[in-house]
Amino acid sequence: MRINASSKEAKIANDLAEQLQSYFVQNLDGIAKEFGNAQNCEAVEWFRDEGRHGGGVRFEARDEKIFNRGSVNVSQVHYDDDQSKKLSSATAISCIIHPRNPHAPSMHMHFSWTQMRDGKGYWRLMADLNPSLLPSTNDKEIFDDMLAKAAGKEYLEEGLAQGNRYFNIPVLKCTRGVSHFYLENFNTGSFERDKSYVEQFAKKVIDAYTHIITNALKNNPSYTKEKKQIQIDYHTLYLLQVLTLDRGTTSGLLVHSQNDIGIMGSIPSHVNRDLLTSWINKMPEPQHELLEALLTALPKENPTPVEDETKTKLANVVRVHYKKYPEALSMQASGETVPPTVDNHK
Repeated sequence: MRINASSKEAKIANDLAEQLQSYFVQNLDGIAKEFGNAQNCEAVEWFRDEGRHGGGVRFEARDEKIFNRGSVNVSQVHYDDDQSKKLSSATAISCIIHPRNPHAPSMHMHFSWTQMRDGKGYWRLMADLNPSLLPSTNDKEIFDDMLAKAAGKEYLEEGLAQGNRYFNIPVLKCTRGVSHFYLENFNTGSFERDKSYVEQFAKKVIDAYTHIITNALKNNPSYTKEKKQIQIDYHTLYLLQVLTLDRGTTSGLLVHSQNDIGIMGSIPSHVNRDLLTSWINKMPEPQHELLEALLTALPKENPTPVEDETKTKLANVVRVHYKKYPEALSMQASGETVPPTVDNHK
């Protein structure tokens, strides 16, 4: 049995996360019904310490005509029975959608409430648009406009700046995606007001992305092999960013191995191992060793499939590397550090 956190704020945050999860899943199922094989997302439950310290439910996209990979994850980890922990609970909704059609961009969002033992807490808000092809001006404008309205003038500049830093890939001199927002330590002093802010923000992200992917599938029902290869190459860059730079992913993997498949839900179905290999010499020490080990864990064929068994191997590679080189954690994304108890996937 999965036991939820006992604090009032954690319960409210979990209810919000589940409501947003249901809302997004309904939208994704609607897209599958309109453009795909009408195959709904499927729930998968996981448990932290057999449920004693929480766990979560993720909905995985199953309509392969529409989705390359897709996961809408809600998780809550808590330590109500361990007063020695400074962290009381961490509650999050974390989503990544990779459409099969390369004309439809990927999207990631993460909203979470972290509460400490003394009762103090804060929200984290993340949203980013990730096209594999050069984005139509319209798609980026829709997402940028949404972020401006959702964030408001007071927080927009800070969120965009943190987002651009967090998703930067220095060795390739580019960012993952074209529109990024990341707001850390959000707490104005009113939990209810902040919760409402997060709720409207998340719904705007979901609505904007639903509009973008729907338009993309309507306007581009087919695609060429060349466009598909561009998508695979982009997905390779995505894997590089997630497994070598993303603090949330690394933190989740280092804390435990009970949700490796969920944490690695952001990895696309196929990558280009030849392209990935070409980046080894660009990596600083000791990160070149990490990339070499990741390549060893990947299948040899190209395009290179990344199924659950491979995800488990990749997760273990990351754990082994940072236990050997803990100082390398400082080389990850320069945004604020993500607490290592939220099971993020990006």
